[in-house]
Amino acid sequence: MSSIHALSDDQVGQELRKMTAFIKQEAEEKAREIEIKANEEFSMEKGKLVLQETDAIDAAYAKKFKQATMSQQITRSTVANKTRLRVLGARQELLDDIFQAAEKRLSEGTKDKDRYEGILKDLILEGFYAMNEPELQIRARKADYELVKNAIEKAEGEYKEKTGREVKATIDEENEVAEGSAGGVIIVGGNGKIDIDNTLEARLDLLKESALPAMRKALFGENPNRKFFD
Repeated sequence: MSSIHALSDDQVGQELRKMTAFIKQEAEEKAREIEIKANEEFSMEKGKLVLQETDAIDAAYAKKFKQATMSQQITRSTVANKTRLRVLGARQELLDDIFQAAEKRLSEGTKDKDRYEGILKDLILEGFYAMNEPELQIRARKADYELVKNAIEKAEGEYKEKTGREVKATIDEENEVAEGSAGGVIIVGGNGKIDIDNTLEARLDLLKESALPAMRKALFGENPNRKFFD
């Protein structure tokens, strides 16, 4: 029959101390595990937040850089267009001045009567070839009638010599060219329905169109943006 020995107070105290130490050690180890895991989670969350903020800053910078680049391009394009328009305006102003000066000097070509009669003959002859009709009328300034009559006679002779055909032209005194005109003639055919305006003003207008490209090239050089040429 076994006997049951009761623990002494010292033994009880030792057991309690062992149990307390074990529980404390377990608690400390558990606390360390929790702390380590918390630190790991904090580091991970911190890394995520830093990455998110970095991405947000990069995106904001990229957006601002793109906006700044676009704004710079728009500004550069606007300045270039304004500069181009100013240059074109200045060039056109120069050309206009040249043609205005030429228009003012048109009347000077009529002061030399022999030379002016030759010009009238060529203008009338050009009308003969263009109309190709046996009878035509010539409109001119009243002050030029005498010169025009001589020019018509010479033009008729040259036309017959060059084509072998007769042409008869008379001055249309009922519809004279206005005295304000610098000179020249209007050749009328087709029973009064067709006319060729060979006044000096009309010829200058034609010259503006035909000679303009050559004048631009002579004054301003080749246009680097032009891709097609006549």
